[in-house]
Amino acid sequence: MLAAGLLVAGWAAQQTPVTPAKPEEVLKPDEQARISVDVIGVNMLFTVTDKKGRFVTDLVKDDFELIENKKPQVIQQFSAETDLPLRLGILIDTSNSIRDRFKFEQEAASRFVSSVMQSHLDKGMVISFDSTAQLVSDLTIDPGVLAEAIHGLRPGGGTAMYDAIYFGCRDKLALDLPKSKYRRAIVILSDGEDNQSHYTRDQALEMAQRADTVVYTISTNVTRNDTDGDKVLKYFAEKTGGRAYFPFKVEDLEQSFENIHNELSHQYIILYRPEPLKTDGLFHTFELRVKNRKDLIVRVRPGYYAPKM
Repeated sequence: MLAAGLLVAGWAAQQTPVTPAKPEEVLKPDEQARISVDVIGVNMLFTVTDKKGRFVTDLVKDDFELIENKKPQVIQQFSAETDLPLRLGILIDTSNSIRDRFKFEQEAASRFVSSVMQSHLDKGMVISFDSTAQLVSDLTIDPGVLAEAIHGLRPGGGTAMYDAIYFGCRDKLALDLPKSKYRRAIVILSDGEDNQSHYTRDQALEMAQRADTVVYTISTNVTRNDTDGDKVLKYFAEKTGGRAYFPFKVEDLEQSFENIHNELSHQYIILYRPEPLKTDGLFHTFELRVKNRKDLIVRVRPGYYAPKM
């Protein structure tokens, strides 16, 4: 069965489930090139903090060094990110496993979208996932529409988180080009326990990386035990340059969203063309660090997918 993309559905209308593809589906070479590396180079979003977690926002291009395959790379573009248009996906777990705290999560998520979308150029969407992934509100500049969509969600069913990440990145967030002109982020509110997806964890991660999307996760696990789902949430965050949050109390949810808001407001962006540029379709790692500043922490995804020509 061929994959069908996310169908546009208004929040007030019946939610439209995504039709999943077979897990072994492979992107065509031209699709790989479109959503992995722009013609002019690799685009990466990142934040810099000190060891106490405070953001460092006064750095310039010459403060950084970028290494790929043991070879220094030339940083061609560098800027702070607060003014670039944001493409934001709010992915909300509506499975039975999160029923107890769902109302509080809706309230916190609604306030978050209203605060983070400041520019008329910013766009957000809402995807819910239980047994299937559903586009509840398509990309819009109106945070009120997103908040109302969130409030209209009802819990029930299994958990298809990987499918939601995959389709949200491939069919929505990856479409605005050039990549260097937009920030892309996903915020996942879930316990991380996927049991319904057709795509695997690593396929979902690959699509997020190809779409240059930073993933932030907020766990709904309140047991204070480190579950397999929590490990999955950490995995997505670490591999995309985001961060995972674990609010054990309902009152801490608001702070988790506020922390993500702060992250999105203190980002840098770098654009570089790898030398030599490989077109093998494989994942290539790099290292980005601040010169002579071991006290500073750079949070960035570990690499990129090269196009396959």
